[in-house]
Amino acid sequence: MATFEPVRLGILGTADINRKLLKGASLTDAVRVVAVGSRTEARAQAFATTFGIPRAHPTYEALLADADVEAVYISLPNALHHEWSMRALASGKHVLCEKPYSRHPENVTAAFDAAESAGLILSEAFMWRHHPQAARLRELLPGIGRLQTIRASFSFVLDREADIRLSTDLDGGSLMDVGCYCVSGARYASGEEPELVFGTGVGERGGVDRRFTGVLRFPSGVIAEFTSAFTTDHRGLELIGTDGTILFTDPWQSLPATVIVDGVESAFEEVDPYQCEIDNLSAAIRGEAEPLLGRADALGQARAIDALMRSAAGGTGVRL
Repeated sequence: MATFEPVRLGILGTADINRKLLKGASLTDAVRVVAVGSRTEARAQAFATTFGIPRAHPTYEALLADADVEAVYISLPNALHHEWSMRALASGKHVLCEKPYSRHPENVTAAFDAAESAGLILSEAFMWRHHPQAARLRELLPGIGRLQTIRASFSFVLDREADIRLSTDLDGGSLMDVGCYCVSGARYASGEEPELVFGTGVGERGGVDRRFTGVLRFPSGVIAEFTSAFTTDHRGLELIGTDGTILFTDPWQSLPATVIVDGVESAFEEVDPYQCEIDNLSAAIRGEAEPLLGRADALGQARAIDALMRSAAGGTGVRL
């Protein structure tokens, strides 16, 4: 139970991902969802009615003008993350922005500069990092000797042709949508930032990658390889060391959360990663904790994704 006043949260956008965030919010007393903003009054009101949110705003601007809203969760398409995060920060709101914050490192720098100068919290919403699996990963690593190889995957079948994740204008593609988790997992497990990356994608519509494969080499010699796709259903994070292996069967969504260490499987207690994420955000806003994910992690993500995209476009490796 939180020992501080709940943070008053506004939802900017009515995307499907909000359902998962709102479920997590319902499990904690660290936050109260007080308002939602959409592009139309009808959509905002319908969303507010469905989820029992007190106020519905017909525009994003109106939500940001709501003096009772302390923080906003931004669930807009990828290409709109930076613009509306900057607007929210300029309005004096703390920001939890859905991943990936941006594929452009300069956007990340500008946003965190703005947040820090205003004394506000800005965090990229990689909820998987807040689940107990992430802490357990670091605890288990010494037991497998020297880490050598990381294998990661995150894919699902996307069969809606009108889906925004297939839009080039909105920074769609499997790398941006789910491959970014694999990049996050590789960076976290290695404890380093990549020095060299290779990326290649397969697209069937407007150049958007429906499948993407990447390789990242880290300064210690660790090699990470990952695959993301909209054409298959698979997820996992495997760590291979000189003395053993660790496999997280679903590190990204925790459905369910299990780990296999040298062939021995064990399960985690059921915990909602979105609740964990919200608890950390709220505690950071109230000055009770440091945000788990800040500037350094978001900038590392953006640099790696940018390099992978440049590699795929140019057909060659990219050094960071």
